[in-house]
Amino acid sequence: MVTMKRVFAGAILILVLFPAFSHAEVNAVGDTQTYQKARVINVLDQKTAIIPGTGTPAQTQTLQAEILDGPNTGTTVTFENDYPVQLEKGGTFYARHITSTLDGTDMWSVADPYRLPVLAILAVAFVALLFLFGGIQGVRGFTSLGGSILLIFYVLIPGIYSGYSPILVSIGVASLIVIVGSYITHGFNRATSAAILGMISTVLVTGAAAYWVVHAAHLSGYTGDEQVYLNFDTHGGIDMVGLLFGGIMIGLLGVLYDIAIGQAIAVEELFSAGAHLGHPEVYRRAIRIGREHIGALVNTLAIAYVGASLPLLLLIQSSDTGILFMLNSEIFATEIVRILIGSIGLILGVPITTLIATYMLAGQPHAGHAHEGHRHHH
Repeated sequence: MVTMKRVFAGAILILVLFPAFSHAEVNAVGDTQTYQKARVINVLDQKTAIIPGTGTPAQTQTLQAEILDGPNTGTTVTFENDYPVQLEKGGTFYARHITSTLDGTDMWSVADPYRLPVLAILAVAFVALLFLFGGIQGVRGFTSLGGSILLIFYVLIPGIYSGYSPILVSIGVASLIVIVGSYITHGFNRATSAAILGMISTVLVTGAAAYWVVHAAHLSGYTGDEQVYLNFDTHGGIDMVGLLFGGIMIGLLGVLYDIAIGQAIAVEELFSAGAHLGHPEVYRRAIRIGREHIGALVNTLAIAYVGASLPLLLLIQSSDTGILFMLNSEIFATEIVRILIGSIGLILGVPITTLIATYMLAGQPHAGHAHEGHRHHH
């Protein structure tokens, strides 16, 4: 059972993903805090003010709202809203209710707009397109996704919270996700087995490099407030450096999945189309395919990280401390390590997986015709 302290430490994540479960009370400096769904009855006032000492403008509102659930259901409250997103009449949101244990004073504020309907629409669109264009492979992929989510929430997170090594738990669960997910999606066959062995072998090699880099660069694992809160919440019971390393390994396995499956299927198809081809020729042709895949995926990986870290890149541009100092700071160094380790893993994954698949799939009769459902097209 999730404790009250864990609810407080994960408040941001819980509010975004599971607002319906966020009514639990937590104790923060003697105050009682709850989250309740509410609806805006009226916007009494709206203005732009300058945040004192910063020169930065911010919009504020005076809202009149009705509480829709929890112990204050039906209550009408009026309060100032300084949340970055301005609400409109009739808008639904989650209200943060803080009651002082000293004098019983009630304080209300906007915790988050109500986003679940939008998320539900997006999820339905994703599943519908997956089934429509993915066919049976889409169904298998969705089943694999469901299994991955279960492993993350019922094995990975509880395992780390229980004090087990984040490195071992992360690698173990990620490997299990890849193995189970690969066989569910692509079937029990030698091509899938070759891809899995290629992924695991690549992770062992790249993981050793990542372990050295994390320690040689003196990364502490503290790149944001969430790590600080988690450390206090667990009384220092979680190894933050190990958690950082485990996260890098999970991300590495994630990006390796596509290229490993693609290379294994490429080798399978080459053997099927040219039974006269020997091991060296198949390896050479498959590597040619893999090089194109590397170029596309490494660029995609870098762009994805840039998109996720865009505010940090803008901070570099506006900082007067110097670009070298900023790049040396832990928050930037950590992201650079993630990008480069992921890219190195992608590059090594091609020759390693291709080599394994070349020897495992040689002489397999009619390899390509037995697995029409999971071909990758390049």
